[in-house]
Amino acid sequence: MNHSPNDLIMLFNDLFREAYRTVLVKGSDEPEYLPASGPEGLAQVVFAHGYYASALHEISHWCIAGEYRRTLHDYGYWYCPDGRTLQQQEAFEQVEVKPQAIEWLFSVAAGSRFNISVDNLSGVGAANEERFRRNVRNQAGEYLLRGLPPRAQTFFDSLATFYGTGEAIEERWHEDARRIAPLYSESGHSQETETL
Repeated sequence: MNHSPNDLIMLFNDLFREAYRTVLVKGSDEPEYLPASGPEGLAQVVFAHGYYASALHEISHWCIAGEYRRTLHDYGYWYCPDGRTLQQQEAFEQVEVKPQAIEWLFSVAAGSRFNISVDNLSGVGAANEERFRRNVRNQAGEYLLRGLPPRAQTFFDSLATFYGTGEAIEERWHEDARRIAPLYSESGHSQETETL
């Protein structure tokens, strides 16, 4: 299956350009969110280097940002780049659970490969990678069961329709869950089941 970021731009802009005055844009370096510069302007969700996965990740952040946060550069969040201390990494892992859970479901709907990211290669690494993976898995499972936030659900449904993955989503997610964040008992044995 071909995964072009141009398809994501088309889908996102068709869904949200008019209703939310927001467009998805290929960037060159770091991803960022740029609020509209005036009443007639458009906000921009900028993803890094034209990467498909970066686009899905930045869309997931936009999908959970509230109305006020969407008026602020990068949603008003503090971001400490790669090289974080343990305390900074713990804070990063807490705020990344929902966006990465949404990105994961977007990837499943698009039929693309998702990878969890602790995004701290030159720092201390993950604060607790197993816990982070488990938290992202649990959140994604909850979203799959109960539904995503409204804008995320709209985009998820659009991806599933565009890529024709609708009937296989739940099965593909369970396969992916076993790959990304297997469930283990305290004795270290896998506790994988077909349902969460």
